[in-house]
Amino acid sequence: MQVTDQLHRVIEIPDNPLKIVSLVPSQTELLVSLGLRDKLVGITKFCVHPTDLRNTVTVVGGTKSVHYDKIETLQPDIILCNKEENTQEMVDRLSQIASVWISDIFTVDDALEMISAFGSMFKVTTNASKLIATIKTEIRSFSEFMEGKAFKNVAYVIWKRPYMLAGRHTFINELLKLNRYENCIVEGDSRYPEVSLSALNNVDLILLASEPFPFKESDVVEIGNALNKEVRLVDGEYFSWYGSRLATAFQYFKTLHQ
Repeated sequence: MQVTDQLHRVIEIPDNPLKIVSLVPSQTELLVSLGLRDKLVGITKFCVHPTDLRNTVTVVGGTKSVHYDKIETLQPDIILCNKEENTQEMVDRLSQIASVWISDIFTVDDALEMISAFGSMFKVTTNASKLIATIKTEIRSFSEFMEGKAFKNVAYVIWKRPYMLAGRHTFINELLKLNRYENCIVEGDSRYPEVSLSALNNVDLILLASEPFPFKESDVVEIGNALNKEVRLVDGEYFSWYGSRLATAFQYFKTLHQ
């Protein structure tokens, strides 16, 4: 059958794909949540949820570099990638092995669209619909919870040496907005800009993400002392994983405001 990915590419896949390679950690977690664990034949070393998955599914490399021979041996029916996390070179080479479906996620609606697409492609529409309904309910509840709360100007820091922030044109920025956090980065085309520490002097709050750089409480103390600002360590997966993690993200976000 023909399906269309989020880059509007039309690809051909079997009517009932039985073997899936996922090269995106959050999408791997989503597949398991949709009941598709038994169809996963290949994942990345960064696919850490559920924690035991790498003990039973072949690890084919990372998100930027994979072992193509391993993937070819698995004979997948479809390979799942993401525009931001995987490279064009990878997609080109993988397309010689199997059809590649690419996600492109900037908003919650994009994420829900992806979940719906997986439901249709992999014949789990009921599970996908339930998950989408849960996420929408959580968002409504969170929006009510946030009513009347003041906006804060924030820096969301994803890397150290050099310091890098999540910019405007990112999924992280979408979730910051839902939290009434106004991104201090104003340039729309700058996705993950490098900044000096002194550039954060004008923000109300500095959020240090637990991934991709593993910021620790010691970094909170260090940066807080250097700038005399409020600094908080936050779970980066809740701000950047756009699959089934959204079903629990908004309960986590409530704790940030309490």
